[in-house]
Amino acid sequence: MVAIGIDLGGTNIKAAIVDQQKGFIHTTSIPTHADVGKEHVFDRIALAINEVMEGRDLEPIGIGMGLPGMVSMDRKIVKNPPNLPGWKVENVAEQLQKRTGYRCVIENDANLAALGSARFGIGKEWNDFIMITLGTGVGGGIILDNKIYRGTTGMAGELGHVIINYHGPLSNSNTRGGVEAYLGQRFLSRFAADTLRQHTDNPLYEKFRKDFEMLEPVDLYEAAKNGNDLAIDILRQAGEKLGYAIVNYVHILDIRKIVVSGGVAKAGSFLLKPAYETASKYLMPPFLEGFEITYESLGNDAALLGAASLAFDELL
Repeated sequence: MVAIGIDLGGTNIKAAIVDQQKGFIHTTSIPTHADVGKEHVFDRIALAINEVMEGRDLEPIGIGMGLPGMVSMDRKIVKNPPNLPGWKVENVAEQLQKRTGYRCVIENDANLAALGSARFGIGKEWNDFIMITLGTGVGGGIILDNKIYRGTTGMAGELGHVIINYHGPLSNSNTRGGVEAYLGQRFLSRFAADTLRQHTDNPLYEKFRKDFEMLEPVDLYEAAKNGNDLAIDILRQAGEKLGYAIVNYVHILDIRKIVVSGGVAKAGSFLLKPAYETASKYLMPPFLEGFEITYESLGNDAALLGAASLAFDELL
């Protein structure tokens, strides 16, 4: 049994045919052209589906699609998705069925990354876990009883907007000091650049002083691996902030398994070890039983596999 998975981003549309047991059969990726407008993007999604299905004698049960933004409880409508100009309140499922003939369900992309982990990744080990996605921003998904926990309107799991310091830096949250302000890629890079400007003797300063916009978390990781103490300290501070956030998540949800994914999470133990140490220090003792932080190695594939998994769950 197969389904079509779609991961819609502001830059690229990724499409896959996914077997329920074996995973990917075929994948493709095309540019989104988001700035051209929503009708053009819907057409581009249909094009990606045609490309991934071309020449294949398969009958998918339908489409599951992940995208940024908050999704309605019936998994048809997205509200004000970021990085998609001109999108407001859009019935995406209806638009795609009209263009392709396939039934469609949609979900927030971070939720689907959690579902992909639950079905095909490290999350298969547990019925309940919290996924934190550390990418351009910070997202999250909550898996409860092997299903996405969605709240009362379908919008639960906005973990990046939990406030850990209301006097802290700005990000995409409505107030200062959200988790994203410390762990989102561009915000972490901004903090790193500000720190490096105070340490002009550091090799990273010399490398990026002409254009700090080029500095990314992966550069901090590579420098940390090579023994750069300042890079190690920058990642440690970010990891500590992640640890404080995890304390809040665990105390509220009583879920002790934490799965971390995304580009920033590739910093590995430089980030996750201080996160674990900080969370372990401040969690109330009963919550330490079974507490664990682990890395999801599926990367961006998790959301695509989760999208197809959503189709299997909802359309069968």
